[in-house]
Amino acid sequence: MNRAPVLVTGLPRSGTSWTGKMLAAGGDLVYVNEPLNPQHPPGRCPGVLRASVTHRFQYICDDNADDWLPAFRDTVALRYRWLSELRANRSPYDLARLLRYGTAFSFGRLTGRRALLDDPFAVLSAGWFASSLGCRVIALVRDPVSFVASWQRLGWTVYFHELLEQPLLVRDHPELLELRALVGSQDRVSKAAALWRATRTILTRTPGILIASYESLAADPLTGFQRLYDYAGLAWTPVAQRRITRACTGASRAGTGFAWSGLSRTAFLPMDSRRALDHADRGLSSDDVARVRALTT
Repeated sequence: MNRAPVLVTGLPRSGTSWTGKMLAAGGDLVYVNEPLNPQHPPGRCPGVLRASVTHRFQYICDDNADDWLPAFRDTVALRYRWLSELRANRSPYDLARLLRYGTAFSFGRLTGRRALLDDPFAVLSAGWFASSLGCRVIALVRDPVSFVASWQRLGWTVYFHELLEQPLLVRDHPELLELRALVGSQDRVSKAAALWRATRTILTRTPGILIASYESLAADPLTGFQRLYDYAGLAWTPVAQRRITRACTGASRAGTGFAWSGLSRTAFLPMDSRRALDHADRGLSSDDVARVRALTT
């Protein structure tokens, strides 16, 4: 029986929440949302991950694994740290989240379920999760125009100093030094395109992971998710197929913006995945679309 934990990663707005929820639909996984997110919530929850996250896209490798390996071993083994969480977070929302995750971890461990980490902030460390934790890693990649357009509509940008201030990351991926030219830039289109290109390059040469196209999944979710179930060692059951069909082909509840929902603070909402591909460049001018294509090829 396959007992490997699963990591779903990829840049934010690449479909990681959707993919993670569909993989958990079969009932064999315990869904854990963004333990490496430096924002609370959903991150900074020591009950889930007893380690201090200092950067977005935190880079983890063998040279700093002493700080991370014990914490993530607890997480993927579904060992919840009740007291650590209670000491750090005591608001009514936090207590509700404590109960939700604590009981999910305990029940999952008792029933032999595996952990599923949905974490876009692990994307640059995907190789470490595969080699050191034995994760089955699925890395989502979205078409660059669709990706940049989504960030533009939300008003998001990237602060490259959070990457460049991580010496081990720059050491292992020196091409990231090219991003220095965009530090402080107000050109959000160019910055998002540069982030997409750098991340795609790193993922392409990362061993032990599966790169999956968001567009291919959205166009044919049943075929695509059956492939991902096989890769993750999950049973493709009538229950999983029915839930995925209902979540991916029914009336969309997703709006044009981004919002976390539920105690897990996930961005997933049911949608008609094929229709979600329509007008993927919305929010970009024709000149911007051409520029993104030029910057990412």
